[in-house]
Amino acid sequence: MMNVEIIAHHLMIIGGIFMYFFGSIGNLLNIYVFTIWYRSKHTSHKCARSNRTSNSSLYLLASSISNLIVIVYPLFTRIMLDGYEYHLTASSVFFVCQFRYFILHIFDLTSLACICLATFDRYLISSRTARLRKLSPTKKQSKYILLFVVCLFTIHSIPNLKYYHVSRQGYCAISSHVYLYYYLYSFQIFLHGIFPIVFLSIFGTLTFRQLKTINRRKSLCRNSHIDRQLSRMILLISIAIVLSSIPYCIEQSYYVLFNNNNRSATPFFFLYHVTCSILFYTNPVSSFYIYYVSTRNFRAQVNQIICCRRTVHCDVFYQIRPIITPRQSVHDSLF
Repeated sequence: MMNVEIIAHHLMIIGGIFMYFFGSIGNLLNIYVFTIWYRSKHTSHKCARSNRTSNSSLYLLASSISNLIVIVYPLFTRIMLDGYEYHLTASSVFFVCQFRYFILHIFDLTSLACICLATFDRYLISSRTARLRKLSPTKKQSKYILLFVVCLFTIHSIPNLKYYHVSRQGYCAISSHVYLYYYLYSFQIFLHGIFPIVFLSIFGTLTFRQLKTINRRKSLCRNSHIDRQLSRMILLISIAIVLSSIPYCIEQSYYVLFNNNNRSATPFFFLYHVTCSILFYTNPVSSFYIYYVSTRNFRAQVNQIICCRRTVHCDVFYQIRPIITPRQSVHDSLF
């Protein structure tokens, strides 16, 4: 039994440090690339759809910033608690429990909300119905939406600052039973489980079907290829979110509903807890690598950063060549 617990601690240390290092680097590169894409103004005025591409870049930029905060603070404290067995005291309860869960849920939910907004925006843009395409918000509207989302989750997470404390077993726990069940059903099951899984599954599938329709058609606007690549990025990260959210929701539900919120579990269940924690942080860590593998534009932009080349906007890959008429070619040959 002790061997299983030792394996769990080493898994959290090795896996956590690996995720901390590569996740921080990946999200910093995400922030750099999506900032360039969002600020890029070299869009084709002949294609109205390309002017909406920056919305998804803004959502992905906000998601990357949120992911970086989740990695730098909550993941670091998780490594200290489950890996190095950091002992909680009354003096450290604010930074390790209260403020940690306050920051974690604000930016974790903000990241999920940004992916959902980007997925819905891709669905609207890729729709064949003009009425749905017009529903896609402008840049200014997208900023207001993000501001509202952050403020909403900040207000919703304030009770974490009050009700989290150190239990007798030395774990972070919620003192109020009423808020404990509200926390379980609102945060863990609905906001981090049912809603993103159902939302991303529905609109991700619809977007994928619309992309297949777009691929069969020859679009006059070459910038539509950017839309397809962005949609592919968001679709893949949505699948990763769905797969990694399920084990964590099961674990949290078990603690509250069947184990009376007793965190002092058997070594095998502690190993399951560590595995769920690693899967939970897979979303903020793996986003960069999913984007890099799946998208040529993103890959080219990152290669330019690594090779210290001059930054080139993504639209250079889709330059429109001038059409030379037969009459003009005859004229050029004569003169």
